[in-house]
Amino acid sequence: MKYDYIVLGAGSAGSIMASRLTEDPSVSALLIEAGPDYPDFERLPDEVKYGFATATDVITKDHNWEFIGKATDTAPPMRVPRGRVTGGSSAINGQMFLRGVPEDYDAWAEMGNAEWNFQGVLPFLRLIETDTEFGGDDFHNSDGPIIARRFARGQLMPEQAAFYDAALAAGFPDSPDQNHPEASGVGPSPLNNPNGIRWSTALGYIDPARHRLNLTIRPNTMVRRILFEGGSGGAPRAVGVEVESGGERFVVEGNEIILSAGPVCSPHILMLSGVGPAGQLEAQGVPVVHSLPGVGQNLRDHPFVPVTFRTKPGHEFNENDPRLQMMMSWTAEGSHLRNDMIFVVLSYATEEWSRDPNSDDAEPIGFRIASGLYLAVGSGELRLESPDPERQPLLDYNYFAEEFDLRRMREGVRLIVRLSEHPALAGLIQERISPSDDDLATDAALDAFIRRNCTTGHHISGTCKMGPGSDPMAVVDQHGRVHGIAGLRVVDASVMPDCIRANTNVTTMMIGEKIADFIRNGG
Repeated sequence: MKYDYIVLGAGSAGSIMASRLTEDPSVSALLIEAGPDYPDFERLPDEVKYGFATATDVITKDHNWEFIGKATDTAPPMRVPRGRVTGGSSAINGQMFLRGVPEDYDAWAEMGNAEWNFQGVLPFLRLIETDTEFGGDDFHNSDGPIIARRFARGQLMPEQAAFYDAALAAGFPDSPDQNHPEASGVGPSPLNNPNGIRWSTALGYIDPARHRLNLTIRPNTMVRRILFEGGSGGAPRAVGVEVESGGERFVVEGNEIILSAGPVCSPHILMLSGVGPAGQLEAQGVPVVHSLPGVGQNLRDHPFVPVTFRTKPGHEFNENDPRLQMMMSWTAEGSHLRNDMIFVVLSYATEEWSRDPNSDDAEPIGFRIASGLYLAVGSGELRLESPDPERQPLLDYNYFAEEFDLRRMREGVRLIVRLSEHPALAGLIQERISPSDDDLATDAALDAFIRRNCTTGHHISGTCKMGPGSDPMAVVDQHGRVHGIAGLRVVDASVMPDCIRANTNVTTMMIGEKIADFIRNGG
Protein backbone atom coordinates (compact mmCIF):
# COMPACT_ATOMS: atom_id res chain seq x y z
CA MET A 1 0.00 0.00 0.00
CA LYS A 2 1.22 3.51 -0.79
CA TYR A 3 0.17 6.11 1.78
CA ASP A 4 -0.60 9.75 1.11
CA TYR A 5 1.54 10.69 4.10
CA ILE A 6 4.12 8.85 6.17
CA VAL A 7 4.79 10.61 9.47
CA LEU A 8 8.07 9.60 11.11
CA GLY A 9 7.76 10.07 14.85
CA ALA A 10 4.61 10.13 17.02
CA GLY A 11 5.81 12.93 19.30
CA SER A 12 4.64 16.42 20.11
CA ALA A 13 4.34 17.49 16.45
CA GLY A 14 4.07 14.12 14.69
CA SER A 15 0.99 13.04 16.63
CA ILE A 16 -0.70 16.29 15.69
CA MET A 17 0.26 15.95 12.02
CA ALA A 18 -1.20 12.44 11.84
CA SER A 19 -4.33 13.46 13.71
CA ARG A 20 -5.06 16.61 11.73
CA LEU A 21 -4.26 15.22 8.27
CA THR A 22 -6.54 12.20 8.77
CA GLU A 23 -9.50 14.40 9.63
CA ASP A 24 -9.97 14.23 5.87
CA PRO A 25 -11.32 10.67 5.31
CA SER A 26 -9.94 10.63 1.76
CA VAL A 27 -6.36 10.90 3.08
CA SER A 28 -4.33 7.91 4.28
CA ALA A 29 -1.50 8.29 6.79
CA LEU A 30 1.01 5.93 8.36
CA LEU A 31 2.41 7.04 11.71
CA ILE A 32 5.71 5.34 12.59
CA GLU A 33 7.06 5.38 16.17
CA ALA A 34 10.30 3.81 17.40
CA GLY A 35 8.89 3.21 20.89
CA PRO A 36 5.80 1.46 22.24
CA ASP A 37 2.20 2.54 21.93
CA TYR A 38 -0.45 2.25 24.64
CA PRO A 39 -3.93 2.50 23.14
CA ASP A 40 -5.58 1.64 26.48
CA PHE A 41 -5.25 4.47 29.03
CA GLU A 42 -5.76 2.08 31.92
CA ARG A 43 -2.64 0.15 30.89
CA LEU A 44 -0.47 3.22 30.36
CA PRO A 45 2.66 2.73 32.52
CA ASP A 46 2.75 4.90 35.62
CA GLU A 47 6.00 6.66 34.60
CA VAL A 48 4.24 7.92 31.47
CA LYS A 49 0.77 8.40 32.93
CA TYR A 50 1.60 10.41 36.03
CA GLY A 51 3.23 13.77 35.64
CA PHE A 52 4.89 14.67 38.93
CA ALA A 53 8.16 12.92 38.17
CA THR A 54 10.11 13.93 35.08
CA ALA A 55 12.45 12.45 32.50
CA THR A 56 15.45 13.48 34.58
CA ASP A 57 14.66 11.21 37.50
CA VAL A 58 12.50 8.21 36.65
CA ILE A 59 11.86 7.68 32.95
CA THR A 60 13.42 4.39 31.91
CA LYS A 61 14.91 3.30 28.61
CA ASP A 62 11.56 1.69 27.77
CA HIS A 63 10.31 5.20 26.91
CA ASN A 64 13.50 7.26 26.62
CA TRP A 65 16.20 7.43 23.96
CA GLU A 66 18.73 8.13 26.75
CA PHE A 67 21.06 10.23 24.63
CA ILE A 68 24.29 11.60 26.07
CA GLY A 69 25.48 15.14 25.37
CA LYS A 70 28.42 17.42 26.05
CA ALA A 71 27.68 20.69 27.86
CA THR A 72 31.16 22.24 28.11
CA ASP A 73 34.77 21.06 28.06
CA THR A 74 34.84 20.86 31.88
CA ALA A 75 31.39 19.38 32.59
CA PRO A 76 30.83 15.62 32.86
CA PRO A 77 28.64 13.93 30.23
CA MET A 78 24.99 14.86 30.62
CA ARG A 79 21.77 13.01 30.13
CA VAL A 80 19.66 14.13 27.18
CA PRO A 81 16.30 12.37 27.66
CA ARG A 82 13.98 12.32 24.68
CA GLY A 83 10.68 10.48 24.46
CA ARG A 84 10.61 7.09 22.75
CA VAL A 85 6.90 6.32 23.02
CA THR A 86 3.68 7.50 21.42
CA GLY A 87 3.48 11.12 22.49
CA GLY A 88 7.27 11.50 22.25
CA SER A 89 8.84 13.91 24.69
CA SER A 90 5.38 15.22 25.61
CA ALA A 91 4.89 11.82 27.28
CA ILE A 92 7.96 12.04 29.53
CA ASN A 93 8.55 15.77 30.12
CA GLY A 94 8.00 18.09 33.08
CA GLN A 95 4.73 19.48 31.64
CA MET A 96 5.59 23.20 31.83
CA PHE A 97 3.01 24.50 29.36
CA LEU A 98 4.74 27.74 28.36
CA ARG A 99 4.57 29.78 25.18
CA GLY A 100 7.36 31.93 23.85
CA VAL A 101 7.07 35.70 24.15
CA PRO A 102 5.67 37.53 21.11
CA GLU A 103 9.10 38.88 20.18
CA ASP A 104 10.37 35.33 19.64
CA TYR A 105 7.93 34.62 16.82
CA ASP A 106 8.29 38.11 15.38
CA ALA A 107 12.06 37.47 15.20
CA TRP A 108 11.39 34.29 13.20
CA ALA A 109 9.39 36.37 10.73
CA GLU A 110 12.21 38.90 10.47
CA MET A 111 14.54 36.04 9.49
CA GLY A 112 12.48 35.48 6.33
CA ASN A 113 9.59 33.39 7.72
CA ALA A 114 6.76 35.89 7.29
CA GLU A 115 3.99 33.44 8.24
CA TRP A 116 5.44 32.91 11.74
CA ASN A 117 5.05 36.26 13.47
CA PHE A 118 3.11 36.36 16.73
CA GLN A 119 -0.18 37.28 15.07
CA GLY A 120 0.31 34.38 12.68
CA VAL A 121 0.95 31.77 15.38
CA LEU A 122 -1.44 32.95 18.11
CA PRO A 123 -4.52 31.21 16.63
CA PHE A 124 -2.63 27.91 16.70
CA LEU A 125 -1.30 28.47 20.23
CA ARG A 126 -4.91 28.96 21.28
CA LEU A 127 -6.12 25.98 19.24
CA ILE A 128 -3.95 23.57 21.26
CA GLU A 129 -5.19 24.33 24.75
CA THR A 130 -7.92 24.07 27.27
CA ASP A 131 -6.74 26.60 29.84
CA THR A 132 -8.72 25.91 33.01
CA GLU A 133 -8.10 29.36 34.53
CA PHE A 134 -7.88 31.81 31.62
CA GLY A 135 -9.62 29.94 28.79
CA GLY A 136 -11.88 31.95 26.54
CA ASP A 137 -10.13 35.32 26.70
CA ASP A 138 -8.30 36.97 23.79
CA PHE A 139 -5.16 34.90 24.30
CA HIS A 140 -6.46 31.55 25.56
CA ASN A 141 -8.83 28.76 24.62
CA SER A 142 -11.22 26.65 26.68
CA ASP A 143 -11.83 23.64 24.43
CA GLY A 144 -8.50 22.49 22.92
CA PRO A 145 -6.98 18.98 23.07
CA ILE A 146 -4.34 19.70 25.75
CA ILE A 147 -5.50 20.61 29.27
CA ALA A 148 -3.45 23.20 31.17
CA ARG A 149 -3.87 24.25 34.80
CA ARG A 150 -2.03 26.01 37.62
CA PHE A 151 -1.65 25.16 41.30
CA ALA A 152 -3.57 27.45 43.64
CA ARG A 153 -1.78 29.10 46.56
CA GLY A 154 -3.23 26.63 49.06
CA GLN A 155 -1.82 23.70 47.02
CA LEU A 156 1.80 24.86 47.00
CA MET A 157 4.65 22.91 48.53
CA PRO A 158 6.35 24.88 51.36
CA GLU A 159 9.44 25.81 49.34
CA GLN A 160 7.30 26.82 46.36
CA ALA A 161 5.19 29.19 48.48
CA ALA A 162 8.33 30.53 50.20
CA PHE A 163 9.99 31.29 46.86
CA TYR A 164 6.91 33.17 45.71
CA ASP A 165 6.94 35.28 48.88
CA ALA A 166 10.68 35.93 48.63
CA ALA A 167 10.44 37.04 45.00
CA LEU A 168 7.55 39.40 45.70
CA ALA A 169 9.44 40.89 48.65
CA ALA A 170 12.44 41.44 46.36
CA GLY A 171 10.29 43.57 44.07
CA PHE A 172 9.47 41.15 41.26
CA PRO A 173 5.91 41.54 39.95
CA ASP A 174 3.16 39.01 40.49
CA SER A 175 2.44 37.11 37.27
CA PRO A 176 -0.67 34.93 37.55
CA ASP A 177 -0.71 34.07 33.82
CA GLN A 178 2.79 33.33 32.59
CA ASN A 179 1.41 32.83 29.07
CA HIS A 180 0.08 36.36 28.76
CA PRO A 181 2.04 38.21 26.05
CA GLU A 182 3.19 40.85 28.55
CA ALA A 183 3.87 38.46 31.44
CA SER A 184 6.99 38.90 33.55
CA GLY A 185 7.71 38.09 37.18
CA VAL A 186 6.82 35.34 39.61
CA GLY A 187 3.78 33.12 39.52
CA PRO A 188 2.44 29.62 39.05
CA SER A 189 3.69 27.73 36.04
CA PRO A 190 0.99 26.51 33.67
CA LEU A 191 1.18 22.72 33.60
CA ASN A 192 -0.51 20.20 31.31
CA ASN A 193 -1.14 17.65 34.07
CA PRO A 194 -4.77 17.80 35.22
CA ASN A 195 -5.20 15.63 38.31
CA GLY A 196 -1.53 14.67 38.02
CA ILE A 197 -1.98 13.06 34.58
CA ARG A 198 0.68 14.01 32.02
CA TRP A 199 -1.59 15.15 29.18
CA SER A 200 0.58 14.29 26.18
CA THR A 201 -0.25 14.54 22.48
CA ALA A 202 -0.89 10.79 22.60
CA LEU A 203 -3.82 11.47 24.94
CA GLY A 204 -4.94 14.76 23.45
CA TYR A 205 -4.58 14.03 19.73
CA ILE A 206 -3.91 10.37 18.92
CA ASP A 207 -6.41 8.66 21.21
CA PRO A 208 -9.43 10.50 19.76
CA ALA A 209 -8.25 9.58 16.24
CA ARG A 210 -7.54 5.87 16.77
CA HIS A 211 -10.87 4.77 15.34
CA ARG A 212 -10.11 6.23 11.91
CA LEU A 213 -9.64 3.62 9.21
CA ASN A 214 -7.35 5.99 7.29
CA LEU A 215 -4.81 6.21 10.16
CA THR A 216 -2.33 3.37 10.67
CA ILE A 217 -0.08 3.50 13.74
CA ARG A 218 3.04 1.35 13.66
CA PRO A 219 4.96 1.39 16.98
CA ASN A 220 8.27 -0.31 17.85
CA THR A 221 9.51 0.50 14.36
CA MET A 222 12.94 2.02 13.79
CA VAL A 223 13.53 4.33 10.82
CA ARG A 224 16.79 3.50 9.07
CA ARG A 225 16.69 5.97 6.19
CA ILE A 226 14.48 7.89 3.80
CA LEU A 227 14.51 6.70 0.17
CA PHE A 228 14.76 9.01 -2.84
CA GLU A 229 14.31 8.92 -6.58
CA GLY A 230 15.78 11.24 -9.21
CA GLY A 231 18.36 13.88 -8.52
CA SER A 232 20.32 14.09 -11.77
CA GLY A 233 19.45 17.54 -13.09
CA GLY A 234 16.34 17.85 -10.92
CA ALA A 235 15.45 17.81 -7.24
CA PRO A 236 15.53 14.38 -5.58
CA ARG A 237 12.10 13.24 -4.42
CA ALA A 238 11.43 11.36 -1.20
CA VAL A 239 9.37 8.30 -2.10
CA GLY A 240 9.55 5.99 0.89
CA VAL A 241 11.24 4.89 4.09
CA GLU A 242 13.32 1.89 5.06
CA VAL A 243 12.30 0.74 8.53
CA GLU A 244 13.09 -2.13 10.88
CA SER A 245 10.64 -3.89 13.17
CA GLY A 246 10.90 -7.21 14.96
CA GLY A 247 14.31 -7.86 13.47
CA GLU A 248 13.05 -7.48 9.87
CA ARG A 249 13.50 -4.62 7.44
CA PHE A 250 10.72 -3.24 5.27
CA VAL A 251 10.18 -0.45 2.76
CA VAL A 252 7.02 1.64 2.97
CA GLU A 253 6.04 4.12 0.25
CA GLY A 254 4.34 7.49 0.52
CA ASN A 255 3.48 10.51 -1.60
CA GLU A 256 4.92 12.78 1.08
CA ILE A 257 7.26 12.01 3.95
CA ILE A 258 6.90 14.11 7.10
CA LEU A 259 9.89 13.87 9.41
CA SER A 260 8.77 14.59 12.99
CA ALA A 261 11.37 12.62 14.89
CA GLY A 262 12.54 15.55 17.03
CA PRO A 263 15.59 17.82 17.11
CA VAL A 264 18.00 14.90 17.60
CA CYS A 265 16.53 12.18 15.43
CA SER A 266 15.24 14.33 12.55
CA PRO A 267 18.66 15.71 11.54
CA HIS A 268 20.19 12.31 12.29
CA ILE A 269 17.76 10.57 9.92
CA LEU A 270 18.38 13.20 7.25
CA MET A 271 22.13 12.62 7.43
CA LEU A 272 21.76 8.83 7.46
CA SER A 273 19.66 9.28 4.30
CA GLY A 274 22.31 11.34 2.52
CA VAL A 275 20.96 14.84 3.20
CA GLY A 276 23.26 17.13 5.17
CA PRO A 277 26.81 18.52 5.28
CA ALA A 278 28.59 16.67 2.48
CA GLY A 279 31.89 16.41 4.33
CA GLN A 280 30.31 14.71 7.34
CA LEU A 281 28.38 12.26 5.18
CA GLU A 282 31.38 11.33 3.05
CA ALA A 283 33.55 10.83 6.15
CA GLN A 284 31.06 8.21 7.36
CA GLY A 285 30.63 6.54 3.98
CA VAL A 286 27.07 7.81 3.45
CA PRO A 287 26.35 8.61 -0.22
CA VAL A 288 25.38 12.26 -0.63
CA VAL A 289 21.88 12.68 -2.05
CA HIS A 290 21.71 16.42 -1.42
CA SER A 291 24.21 18.68 0.32
CA LEU A 292 22.59 20.83 3.02
CA PRO A 293 25.24 22.32 5.32
CA GLY A 294 22.76 23.48 7.97
CA VAL A 295 21.57 19.99 8.99
CA GLY A 296 22.66 19.44 12.60
CA GLN A 297 24.04 22.95 12.99
CA ASN A 298 22.44 25.79 15.00
CA LEU A 299 21.82 23.52 18.01
CA ARG A 300 19.92 25.71 20.45
CA ASP A 301 18.90 25.03 24.03
CA HIS A 302 18.46 26.62 27.46
CA PRO A 303 21.36 25.88 29.81
CA PHE A 304 20.39 25.54 33.46
CA VAL A 305 22.54 25.84 36.58
CA PRO A 306 21.16 24.61 39.93
CA VAL A 307 21.48 26.07 43.40
CA THR A 308 20.84 23.24 45.85
CA PHE A 309 19.65 23.52 49.45
CA ARG A 310 19.41 20.96 52.25
CA THR A 311 16.21 21.38 54.21
CA LYS A 312 15.97 21.33 57.98
CA PRO A 313 15.20 18.07 59.82
CA GLY A 314 11.55 17.13 59.74
CA HIS A 315 10.93 18.30 56.19
CA GLU A 316 9.02 15.47 54.55
CA PHE A 317 9.33 14.28 50.95
CA ASN A 318 6.87 12.19 49.01
CA GLU A 319 7.73 10.87 45.55
CA ASN A 320 4.18 11.65 44.43
CA ASP A 321 4.38 15.30 45.46
CA PRO A 322 4.56 17.88 42.67
CA ARG A 323 8.13 18.60 41.58
CA LEU A 324 7.40 22.01 40.10
CA GLN A 325 4.75 24.62 40.75
CA MET A 326 6.26 28.12 40.68
CA MET A 327 8.51 29.96 38.23
CA MET A 328 9.89 33.41 37.64
CA SER A 329 10.82 35.14 34.39
CA TRP A 330 12.85 38.34 34.40
CA THR A 331 15.34 40.39 32.42
CA ALA A 332 19.04 40.29 33.29
CA GLU A 333 20.61 43.61 34.19
CA GLY A 334 21.67 45.52 31.10
CA SER A 335 20.19 42.90 28.75
CA HIS A 336 18.44 44.03 25.57
CA LEU A 337 16.35 40.83 25.63
CA ARG A 338 13.11 40.91 27.64
CA ASN A 339 12.58 37.94 29.96
CA ASP A 340 15.89 36.33 29.06
CA MET A 341 16.16 34.50 32.41
CA ILE A 342 13.96 31.99 34.19
CA PHE A 343 14.00 30.48 37.68
CA VAL A 344 12.33 27.13 38.33
CA VAL A 345 11.79 25.72 41.83
CA LEU A 346 12.26 21.93 42.07
CA SER A 347 10.79 20.48 45.25
CA TYR A 348 12.50 17.10 45.14
CA ALA A 349 16.32 17.32 45.06
CA THR A 350 18.94 14.65 45.60
CA GLU A 351 22.51 15.33 46.78
CA GLU A 352 23.84 15.70 43.24
CA TRP A 353 22.31 17.38 40.21
CA SER A 354 20.90 14.45 38.23
CA ARG A 355 22.97 14.83 35.08
CA ASP A 356 25.67 12.16 35.19
CA PRO A 357 24.52 9.11 33.15
CA ASN A 358 26.63 6.83 35.34
CA SER A 359 25.12 7.91 38.66
CA ASP A 360 22.01 6.69 40.43
CA ASP A 361 19.64 9.07 42.16
CA ALA A 362 19.84 9.03 45.94
CA GLU A 363 17.19 9.93 48.49
CA PRO A 364 15.86 13.49 48.39
CA ILE A 365 17.61 15.88 50.76
CA GLY A 366 16.08 19.24 49.90
CA PHE A 367 15.11 21.44 46.99
CA ARG A 368 16.70 23.32 44.13
CA ILE A 369 16.16 26.60 42.42
CA ALA A 370 17.53 26.32 38.90
CA SER A 371 18.58 29.35 36.89
CA GLY A 372 17.92 29.06 33.17
CA LEU A 373 19.24 31.19 30.33
CA TYR A 374 17.08 32.11 27.35
CA LEU A 375 18.40 33.25 23.95
CA ALA A 376 21.99 32.21 24.53
CA VAL A 377 24.36 33.78 22.03
CA GLY A 378 26.33 30.57 21.64
CA SER A 379 25.05 27.55 19.73
CA GLY A 380 26.19 23.96 19.40
CA GLU A 381 26.05 21.25 16.78
CA LEU A 382 24.88 17.72 16.11
CA ARG A 383 27.37 15.64 14.08
CA LEU A 384 27.09 12.27 12.39
CA GLU A 385 29.36 9.75 14.16
CA SER A 386 28.51 6.56 12.29
CA PRO A 387 26.36 5.25 9.41
CA ASP A 388 24.74 2.93 11.97
CA PRO A 389 21.26 4.25 12.91
CA GLU A 390 21.64 2.66 16.36
CA ARG A 391 24.58 4.90 17.23
CA GLN A 392 23.58 8.34 18.41
CA PRO A 393 25.06 11.46 16.82
CA LEU A 394 27.48 13.69 18.71
CA LEU A 395 25.58 16.33 20.71
CA ASP A 396 27.89 19.24 21.53
CA TYR A 397 25.87 21.99 23.22
CA ASN A 398 28.82 24.41 23.50
CA TYR A 399 27.38 26.28 26.48
CA PHE A 400 28.91 29.51 27.80
CA ALA A 401 31.38 30.21 25.03
CA GLU A 402 30.18 33.84 25.14
CA GLU A 403 30.78 36.36 27.94
CA PHE A 404 27.24 37.75 27.62
CA ASP A 405 25.87 34.29 28.41
CA LEU A 406 28.19 33.84 31.39
CA ARG A 407 27.42 37.27 32.80
CA ARG A 408 23.68 36.65 32.75
CA MET A 409 24.04 33.25 34.40
CA ARG A 410 26.32 34.67 37.12
CA GLU A 411 23.60 37.20 37.88
CA GLY A 412 21.00 34.44 38.03
CA VAL A 413 22.95 32.25 40.46
CA ARG A 414 23.74 35.16 42.75
CA LEU A 415 20.13 36.31 42.74
CA ILE A 416 18.97 32.85 43.85
CA VAL A 417 21.43 32.97 46.74
CA ARG A 418 20.07 36.38 47.79
CA LEU A 419 16.47 35.22 47.58
CA SER A 420 17.33 32.21 49.77
CA GLU A 421 18.23 34.63 52.57
CA HIS A 422 14.64 35.91 52.76
CA PRO A 423 13.02 34.64 55.99
CA ALA A 424 10.39 32.63 54.12
CA LEU A 425 13.05 30.50 52.44
CA ALA A 426 15.73 30.73 55.11
CA GLY A 427 13.32 29.17 57.60
CA LEU A 428 13.29 25.97 55.53
CA ILE A 429 17.01 25.74 54.75
CA GLN A 430 19.62 23.97 56.85
CA GLU A 431 22.47 24.75 54.43
CA ARG A 432 23.27 25.64 50.87
CA ILE A 433 25.00 22.60 49.34
CA SER A 434 26.12 24.19 46.10
CA PRO A 435 27.53 26.48 44.97
CA SER A 436 29.88 26.87 47.92
CA ASP A 437 30.97 30.22 49.31
CA ASP A 438 34.30 29.70 47.53
CA ASP A 439 32.44 29.20 44.24
CA LEU A 440 30.71 32.53 44.79
CA ALA A 441 33.81 34.44 45.92
CA THR A 442 34.84 35.78 42.50
CA ASP A 443 33.46 35.96 38.98
CA ALA A 444 36.20 33.60 37.82
CA ALA A 445 35.32 31.02 40.47
CA LEU A 446 31.62 31.27 39.68
CA ASP A 447 32.32 30.96 35.95
CA ALA A 448 34.18 27.73 36.61
CA PHE A 449 31.28 26.44 38.74
CA ILE A 450 28.78 27.33 36.01
CA ARG A 451 30.78 25.55 33.32
CA ARG A 452 31.16 22.42 35.51
CA ASN A 453 27.55 22.23 36.66
CA CYS A 454 25.44 23.46 33.76
CA THR A 455 23.15 21.04 32.04
CA THR A 456 20.40 20.95 29.46
CA GLY A 457 17.01 22.50 30.02
CA HIS A 458 15.72 19.72 27.71
CA HIS A 459 14.79 22.29 25.06
CA ILE A 460 17.08 21.26 22.21
CA SER A 461 15.94 22.87 18.96
CA GLY A 462 17.10 24.55 15.76
CA THR A 463 18.98 21.64 14.18
CA CYS A 464 16.93 21.82 10.94
CA LYS A 465 16.54 25.58 10.87
CA MET A 466 13.64 27.19 9.06
CA GLY A 467 14.53 29.99 6.64
CA PRO A 468 14.45 31.20 3.03
CA GLY A 469 16.56 29.68 0.29
CA SER A 470 18.86 32.69 0.48
CA ASP A 471 20.01 31.53 3.94
CA PRO A 472 22.79 28.99 3.33
CA MET A 473 22.19 27.38 6.74
CA ALA A 474 18.42 27.00 6.37
CA VAL A 475 17.25 23.39 6.06
CA VAL A 476 13.50 23.92 5.47
CA ASP A 477 11.33 26.73 4.17
CA GLN A 478 8.58 28.26 6.30
CA HIS A 479 6.17 25.50 5.26
CA GLY A 480 8.57 22.81 6.53
CA ARG A 481 9.63 21.69 3.06
CA VAL A 482 13.27 20.60 2.86
CA HIS A 483 15.24 22.86 0.55
CA GLY A 484 16.24 21.06 -2.64
CA ILE A 485 14.16 17.94 -1.92
CA ALA A 486 10.64 17.22 -3.18
CA GLY A 487 8.09 15.34 -1.10
CA LEU A 488 9.86 15.81 2.25
CA ARG A 489 9.07 18.08 5.20
CA VAL A 490 10.47 18.43 8.71
CA VAL A 491 7.88 19.31 11.35
CA ASP A 492 9.16 19.49 14.93
CA ALA A 493 11.30 21.62 17.27
CA SER A 494 14.30 21.24 14.98
CA VAL A 495 12.85 23.83 12.55
CA MET A 496 12.90 26.68 15.10
CA PRO A 497 15.37 29.33 13.88
CA ASP A 498 16.14 30.07 17.54
CA CYS A 499 14.83 28.62 20.76
CA ILE A 500 11.90 30.56 22.17
CA ARG A 501 11.90 32.10 25.67
CA ALA A 502 9.93 29.23 27.14
CA ASN A 503 9.82 25.48 27.33
CA THR A 504 9.59 24.13 23.80
CA ASN A 505 6.65 21.71 24.01
CA VAL A 506 3.82 24.19 23.38
CA THR A 507 5.64 25.79 20.46
CA THR A 508 6.42 22.37 18.99
CA MET A 509 2.74 21.48 19.14
CA MET A 510 1.92 24.81 17.52
CA ILE A 511 4.37 24.01 14.71
CA GLY A 512 2.50 20.76 14.11
CA GLU A 513 -0.86 22.53 14.03
CA LYS A 514 0.35 25.32 11.74
CA ILE A 515 2.12 23.14 9.17
CA ALA A 516 -0.81 20.71 9.12
CA ASP A 517 -2.95 23.73 8.28
CA PHE A 518 -0.53 24.73 5.53
CA ILE A 519 -0.77 21.25 4.02
CA ARG A 520 -4.55 21.11 4.20
CA ASN A 521 -4.70 24.46 2.40
CA GLY A 522 -2.22 23.51 -0.31
CA GLY A 523 0.88 25.13 1.22
